[in-house]
Amino acid sequence: MSMLADNPLTALAVACGVALVVKSHCATRKDGPPLPPGPTPLPMVGNVRGIDTDAPWLTYKAWGDTYGDLVYSSLFRQHIIILNSEQDARTLLDQRSHIYSDRPELATNELFGVSWNSVFMRYGPKWRMHRRLFHQAFRPDASLLYRPMQLRKGHQLILDILETPTQFLHHLQHHSSSIIMSAAYGYETVSNDDPYVTIIEKALAILLEYLTPQASAVIGAFPFLLHLPPWFPGMSIKKHAAESKKCTKQWVESPFQYVEESIAAGTATPSMASNYLRKFQGLGGSGPTTTDIKEVSATAFAAGSETTKSTLSLFIIAMIRHPDVQKRAQFLIDSVVGTDRLPTFEDRPSLPYLDAIFREVLRWYPVFPLALPHATTQDDIYKGYHIPKGSMIIPNVWAMTRDEIRYPYASEFRPERFLDDNGELTDDTVSFAWGFGRRICVGRYLAEASIWSAMALILATFDLAKAKDSAGRDIEVELTSPPGVTISPRPFVCSITPRVPGMNSEKLATLISLSS
Repeated sequence: MSMLADNPLTALAVACGVALVVKSHCATRKDGPPLPPGPTPLPMVGNVRGIDTDAPWLTYKAWGDTYGDLVYSSLFRQHIIILNSEQDARTLLDQRSHIYSDRPELATNELFGVSWNSVFMRYGPKWRMHRRLFHQAFRPDASLLYRPMQLRKGHQLILDILETPTQFLHHLQHHSSSIIMSAAYGYETVSNDDPYVTIIEKALAILLEYLTPQASAVIGAFPFLLHLPPWFPGMSIKKHAAESKKCTKQWVESPFQYVEESIAAGTATPSMASNYLRKFQGLGGSGPTTTDIKEVSATAFAAGSETTKSTLSLFIIAMIRHPDVQKRAQFLIDSVVGTDRLPTFEDRPSLPYLDAIFREVLRWYPVFPLALPHATTQDDIYKGYHIPKGSMIIPNVWAMTRDEIRYPYASEFRPERFLDDNGELTDDTVSFAWGFGRRICVGRYLAEASIWSAMALILATFDLAKAKDSAGRDIEVELTSPPGVTISPRPFVCSITPRVPGMNSEKLATLISLSS
């Protein structure tokens, strides 16, 4: 496991030996309540030592086991408060949201060209405008309007998998992208290498790897590093930032231009962007600007595509590793739906075990294990500890999913933990996987429906199993993720076969038509 001190950018900042005196924060203060307990920082750089940069949530959980659920750390001049329990996160981020709804000032946002993104935007009037637009488009009742489209995309997904099962990961990515592109822009993606999707996914890949609090802290503490040439050791971040900036500009502009041209031609279909352009056109200062609509639409893609694709990949891994769970779910689908049609959203209330699987996938390996950091707008006191203004607040969702009191045998995949003695779903919806407070994911209802429908259709149509090597031995599925802010499984191989012998594209298309 790599350590933060081994990161080239951080090592460069430390090695520079600049005459910057950073106050060392300890667990006590001379005046007023103490800071929360935490690991002892180094004098200049703070808590650089010992952090697993590939999976910092593991380090933060270990700190929680040592110091308690509320942990203080620092990185250069940045106060960091880690919340390892859902109760603390609810109390602070939900109940005190007027203090905890800001985002940290991350130097990398401007560097990588994403300061327009609603997710990273500081709390204020512009963010509230964005939030209202998101809520109107993706609130629970509005999300129901997308269901016919989601089911249609789900049908295309299983057709694609049937035709080329070895390309299932590509099909999952295309499925996730096509849903949010349709919802945000009314745009129908092409099956392979769609130009709009390609440029957006290229930017996202860079952002998810480099847009970390650690990198931002280094740049914020040592801004002179940005004046060093890209070839200088540790400064490859500048090259990636320049590439990101170019991609994100196209990400914001190109799909939106498609919507504007479609409206002018009279061919635009209902979508977030087209609906808002028609609704607010000509209102001037009394409504959102075209720029607001453009930025919110672009943010929607980033928020929806990665979550859906990664969650479905984790679902497939879980089914391969736990064939008993897969068989039980398929038996229940057959009992409720039968074999002469495919599942629809109307079947969902009758399939609680499928929802239990969905919740367990969210809990087992949360896609955003540290959520996204919040920031405090004023000083606060909690449990007798001082939380300074401007602190970065990190909800360690991973630690919450590994709470052995709430989730016994937490490292194991057990969907039944979400069912009561009568086989009905419990009240635990794993809502912390979607964030907290005013920053909770507004598109979660759309994402939930996309994931559930894909899961149901895949289970109804296919058997998922381990692939075989040339000697006929099982190929184990390893769950590993590239470094970054998300858990997104690296490519893996598996066996995907139709449950019905002789199933082909024509027969599946007929089954789809009977289900519509």
